[in-house]
Amino acid sequence: MDYKKLYKIWCEKVQEDEDLINELKSIKDDDNEIYERFYKSLEFGTAGLRGIIGAGTNRMNIYVVRHATQGLANYVLNKYGKGAVAISHDSRIKADIFMIEAAKVLAANGIKVYITKELQPTPVLSYLVRYFKCQAGIMITASHNPAAYNGYKAYGEDGCQMTDFAANTVYEEIHKLDIFDDVKIIELNEAIEKGLVEYVSDEVYDSYIEKVKEQQINPGICKDADLKVVYTPLNGTGNKLVRRILKEIGIKDVEIVKEQEMPDGNFTTCPYPNPEIKEALQKGLELCEKVKPDLLLATDPDADRVGIAVKDYDGSYRLISGNEDGIMLSDYILSSRKANGTLPKKPVIVKTIVTSILLNRICEKYGCELKNVLTGFKYIGEVILNLEKNNEEDRYVFGFEESYGYLAGSYVRDKDAVVASMLICEMAAYFKKQGKSLAQVIDGIYEEYGYYKNTTLSYEFDGAVGMQKMADIMSDLRKTMPTIISDYKVVKTADYNLSVEKDLKNNTETVIDLPKSNVIQFNLEGNNAVIVRPSGTEPKIKLYITAVGKDKTEAKNITDKLAKAMENDLGLK
Repeated sequence: MDYKKLYKIWCEKVQEDEDLINELKSIKDDDNEIYERFYKSLEFGTAGLRGIIGAGTNRMNIYVVRHATQGLANYVLNKYGKGAVAISHDSRIKADIFMIEAAKVLAANGIKVYITKELQPTPVLSYLVRYFKCQAGIMITASHNPAAYNGYKAYGEDGCQMTDFAANTVYEEIHKLDIFDDVKIIELNEAIEKGLVEYVSDEVYDSYIEKVKEQQINPGICKDADLKVVYTPLNGTGNKLVRRILKEIGIKDVEIVKEQEMPDGNFTTCPYPNPEIKEALQKGLELCEKVKPDLLLATDPDADRVGIAVKDYDGSYRLISGNEDGIMLSDYILSSRKANGTLPKKPVIVKTIVTSILLNRICEKYGCELKNVLTGFKYIGEVILNLEKNNEEDRYVFGFEESYGYLAGSYVRDKDAVVASMLICEMAAYFKKQGKSLAQVIDGIYEEYGYYKNTTLSYEFDGAVGMQKMADIMSDLRKTMPTIISDYKVVKTADYNLSVEKDLKNNTETVIDLPKSNVIQFNLEGNNAVIVRPSGTEPKIKLYITAVGKDKTEAKNITDKLAKAMENDLGLK
């Protein structure tokens, strides 16, 4: 439908939420603003919905949330006949409202709903789906996006984010519905009285914490390690549960970044609350300079990812990348479990295709099978599910992705910053008792295997014009695939959208046995690599660069050359 017609319909139909009514009135003479809100609908995919909060089909608001939830309700009823859905939310603006609106729609469709009394981490939502044996789950979050955004993550019955097939089925159901006229809704109080909506009790969170504690590798090691930690929840959901787990494993000295302690969807001290970037950790780093801890922990707003900084040799604080943290955790878990006699036969570690290939070397050392999956933790969850189906769930040891997401154990099926925070602190305590800092640990790994520098670069393309520009970049790249990048020959290419891997040395092709994804990979001589991928949740194209050198300086020089060549070739700057 024409965007102007849609705007007119919304002006007539929107009768709830004064913010939306006022916004629609304010743009009545601005064609560009109307177009941006109505030129498309937010697309429902494996990551659910994500967009700027506001009025229109291309914005996050109660009507878009209700519309998506009615589609999800139809999916659940069509597949299961009846069902239950768990819902939670983080600290985002209107997140609690969107949770309630989703619950009202599901209840109106006769679906039992479990909702949280207050904000909770995303992994807790995954746990609730499994705990209550739900058929689906909803987490209202936009993860680490700026404050203007909110989102809607949908989960399947296994506690994983929805797979491509399930998400496409829900998307089809949504498209059958009129956003205003085809959505059922019931008042919350009535739904509670009828037993269709139930609040989650504290005992459920206690059981989640117990499952997290079961993932300890060396239980009790933190109690006398004298570990000092600075922690920031970045105004999100991690505050209570991360602090609780650290206390319960014996860490007594935890300093909180006060400006970022309490939930605040405005994120006034870190406009981009992403633990991958230094700006988000700045307040924590400032506190570190005052209190001199062993490490800094920072969980993102929905507490499924964690970033760290560690004390360096000169007393300053070094940021540790997601790859480095995952490499250290993998090495710590494998080596300790082998020493403890708890490493299973044929252990399995899972990583995404854009995550460091240094992990290959570590897995080889310990005889561990390494599985590569597409970007997105749901694919790691699928590996766990398949192991479970074959009664081999205990083979799963650890999974991680370079964007600071980690999971040990199978009690949830999404990345979990609560268990990751616990294991990071346990690892730090383990090495501190040996007289080592985590800076020394990662440097020791580089000394053993060579310096693997992994760099992720992001390039923003906002609005409708930006979306088209990203599509054009990927299309042009496929038409003219380079055979050399900077000074390095391309030895292998992989197009995950076409499911084809080409070996340029031997002139052979093989089929990629993974779901299709808009990702192109170039393997270069010297074990260097470049991967190009549009983000699934943000208006960005990402470059993932692997540079392997004899030391940090050489690896950085290779990185800079590859980045400059790709930026020029793709017109990214």
